[in-house]
Formats: sequence, C-alpha cells, structure tokens
Amino acid sequence: MTRSAATRESYDDVPLSALIQAARSTYSRAVDAGLARVGCDDLPATGSYIISAMHWSGASLEAVIRWMGVTKQAVSQAVDALVLRGYLERSRDSSDRRRVNLTLTERGRVAGKAARSAIEQVDRELLRRVGAREVANARSTLVALLGIARPVRGPRGGHARYP
Repeated sequence: MTRSAATRESYDDVPLSALIQAARSTYSRAVDAGLARVGCDDLPATGSYIISAMHWSGASLEAVIRWMGVTKQAVSQAVDALVLRGYLERSRDSSDRRRVNLTLTERGRVAGKAARSAIEQVDRELLRRVGAREVANARSTLVALLGIARPVRGPRGGHARYP
C-alpha cells in the first residue's frame, strides 16, 4: 500500500543536525553505487570523499583535508589504503625531498569520475525537485553553519563569506 502525500512522514520536528546527517547518506549511497559500477567498491572510509574531491577540483590532499576539517593523522590510514589499492601514488617532491606528493592514478581518476557523475546526478534531481533558489539557500545555510564551527578569515583578517 502506498502512502499519499497527505499521510507522508513530517520532518518538522526532526533536529536539523539529524536531517543533515540523513541527507548526506543520499550522496553516499549514490557515490557507492557509481563506484561499484566501475569496479571501485573497495575504498576505505572517507576514501571516496578524498578521491572525488581531488579529482573534481584538482586540489592537493592537504586542501581536501582542510575542507574535511580533520588532521592529516586522521586520514593517514585511509591514504595508506588508497595507495595500496591503487587509487593514489606517492612520489618525492623534487624540490623538497622531505615532502611526499600524492597524485591520483588512472584507477583513482576512474573512481573520481564515477563519484562526480553520481554527485551530479543527485544534484540534478535536487534541482528538479526544489529549484535553483532553494538549493542556493541551502548552500548558504550550510556555509554559515560551517562558519559557526570554524570562522573563515578574509584576505585582510576579517570574516569572509565563503570558505
């Protein structure tokens, strides 16, 4: 038996923090399915985020770690697994031998492309359901929420609007 719109579950009393956590799983499930389709279903926890962010933006691992709001130590095991499973490659920096560079391998690029495609598919469906204005409002709200935990400084030391 299907539920009508009138009897649909209400989320009015659910804390925003719980809604954010539950909504995040929409992306996680889509990314996991996309990765499985291309044979990349062995990523460690946080691995799909690291790979997709590096692929999507071309950012360094250090930048991705800053976006995640965690320390290098917190993702070191995931990075080790990503290297062992062929998603990332370690190399010494030619200008500073103490520094190690991490780059996506071909397998990492395939996984990154699959993750990005899955994310874009969810984004398109979200736009279809609520429209661009509501998505922009949600983005502004989430950025403001991030600013509560870790204020972003502008180029002159003042607060910047976006990280």
